[in-house]
Amino acid sequence: MTTHRTPTTRAGDGLARTIGRVALGGFLAFAGTGHLTFAREEFVAQVPSWVPLDTDLVVVGSGVVEIALGTALVVAPRRYRPWVGATAAAFFVAVFPGNVAQYVERNDGFGLDTDAKRLARLPFQGVLVLWALWSTGAWRAWRQRRR
Repeated sequence: MTTHRTPTTRAGDGLARTIGRVALGGFLAFAGTGHLTFAREEFVAQVPSWVPLDTDLVVVGSGVVEIALGTALVVAPRRYRPWVGATAAAFFVAVFPGNVAQYVERNDGFGLDTDAKRLARLPFQGVLVLWALWSTGAWRAWRQRRR
């Protein structure tokens, strides 16, 4: 089987994306498991006070979503990976207000026990969004559709 490479694709790029996608999937599945078990209280600190739902329901629900997304990132067939990556990126955007709330409301959790630590964490949500889009080819697929 031959692989078509565009001039901007480097050898090894596919392996790097695969490693990135599987690592992100593992990270999400592990975090989702933490929502349901050993880190449940830590995740409660990230639920904004203004969310009109039961805090534990939000933690459990987001944990289930993280496990599902993590699993999909690892096992989804190639043709579905861009969709899974875009969905994971949207999830990271959707939970970002929780990170902001943790900073604004000064909630401790996961060792984020100072304003400086909570603030320093915020840009990493963007890294997760980009990681999801890059590792699944979602960004590339979107660019190709626009042509």
